[in-house]
Amino acid sequence: MKKVTIQAGQEAISAPDGIKIMGDIKPGYERVLTGEALQFVADIARKFDKTRRELLKTREVRQANWDAGGLPDFLPETNDIREGDWKVAGIPDDLRKRWVELTGPTERKMVINALNSGADVFMTDFEDALSPTWGNIVEGQIALLDYWQDALAFTDPSSGKQYEIGSDPAMLLVRPRGWHLPEAHILLDGEPIGASFVDFGLYFFHNAKRIVEKGSGPYFYLPKLECHQEAKLWNDVFVHAQEAFGLPVGTIKATVLIETLPAAFEMDEILYVLRDHIVGLNVGRWDYIFSFIKVLRNKPEYTLPDRLQVVMGKAFLGAYARLLVQTCHKRGAFAMGGMAAQIPNRREPEVNEKAMAAVQKDKEREVREGCDGSWVAHPDLVPVAREVFERLMKGDNQLDTIPDASPVSQADLLEIHQGSRTEDGLRTNIRVGVQYIEAWLRGNGAVPLYNLMEDAATAEISRSQIWQWQKHGATLEDGRAVTVELVDGLLADEMTKLREALGPDVYDKGRFPEAIKIFKSLSEAPELAPFLTLPAYELL
Repeated sequence: MKKVTIQAGQEAISAPDGIKIMGDIKPGYERVLTGEALQFVADIARKFDKTRRELLKTREVRQANWDAGGLPDFLPETNDIREGDWKVAGIPDDLRKRWVELTGPTERKMVINALNSGADVFMTDFEDALSPTWGNIVEGQIALLDYWQDALAFTDPSSGKQYEIGSDPAMLLVRPRGWHLPEAHILLDGEPIGASFVDFGLYFFHNAKRIVEKGSGPYFYLPKLECHQEAKLWNDVFVHAQEAFGLPVGTIKATVLIETLPAAFEMDEILYVLRDHIVGLNVGRWDYIFSFIKVLRNKPEYTLPDRLQVVMGKAFLGAYARLLVQTCHKRGAFAMGGMAAQIPNRREPEVNEKAMAAVQKDKEREVREGCDGSWVAHPDLVPVAREVFERLMKGDNQLDTIPDASPVSQADLLEIHQGSRTEDGLRTNIRVGVQYIEAWLRGNGAVPLYNLMEDAATAEISRSQIWQWQKHGATLEDGRAVTVELVDGLLADEMTKLREALGPDVYDKGRFPEAIKIFKSLSEAPELAPFLTLPAYELL
């Protein structure tokens, strides 16, 4: 190890050869950025980063094939896996009941409130619900370290209110960032290290053995996978980490979000390559809509209607959820339902009642379709969802149930929703997209907007849908074509209204000029950028 001082007058940390910390080292950061932990992360990255980069190149090759006229389909070379008689390894007792899962960022107070919410599971998020500022990433790791050391507490500096973990906290699952994202604040051999390796490696290094001693295990949610080879890479990382700590293979358990269109055609294969470690798949509906647009971007026949008309239970979303339940339950894995993004509105009882009724209806649909549990975005939705599962579920899960076994074809998974494209839908995409990016640039990744909790996935839908409509010359229901000029005019009008609504002081102190520039460049570019978080990350 060598002693590295990040900047004059700051804390010093011990870093292994090849590691350079570019972010500030504030008091407490040295607790997670230890030399041993950084060495563990570096070892993972050096062993697996070449494969990660090759897989990202494979994404580009496959996308080029789809752009040239191809369509995603089930893989003929893995038919034996789909037709085979096999199941995933056992599910731990403390993961067998996952009726209600709450999600949110790793911010300290939010973690405490979420763990105390009454949910069965809290998925704390280094990914779409978190703006990956250096402080958010490191302080999130500190919060999780404190939790497993029974030391997680928070005192609100303004009110003096104290927050601490209750007697029956939710089971904790951690979502690291996806394979495509870098962590630019840690350089390895002169290059930004893969963010997935950082999030997984630091959490596992500091907490895995203590979690096992407490009778549980290190549990994860895995995002943004596009093929089973990407899942296999996670499996290899898991095996490496367990061997390094002398833990049995299978100690780590993971749930994979099926939130990309290509992954929907490889659910069996993803379960198979992760079979020692996987316990379920999740219906990641919002990113899935974005992926549908992205993968089929060059095909005008797949131009979608307004975002709010692309609903679960119909067309490609209905088929994908049905296939997920069939696949999971055939293999002994959980089928987890998607996100209810509504948030309470106590100031408008009528609006609030309508939102809660929508959550209830959504969760009833998921139970009927065979899901074993589901996601909510706000603690106040936990009792709403729990009531549905208590009323309709006959046990801790529905692993033995496949309510609809009708085959799901390629055509089913590509069937678009019927509906209209409207000026209101266009304006909604503009409002949500710009405001989310602006909040993200200020360090907030979970943003309440218009009675919904928005994260990066919904902003991706907003900008990619505008891109798609312009790309293919889509017309609104009033006959107007969606052009750059129309979008720019509506954007200017929406920002004028937003400045009036927020007040000039608030608006002008924000990062709206940068957010507008990013949104315009992404939605009006000749080619659809793969992720908005990549160019936006450069401004963090």
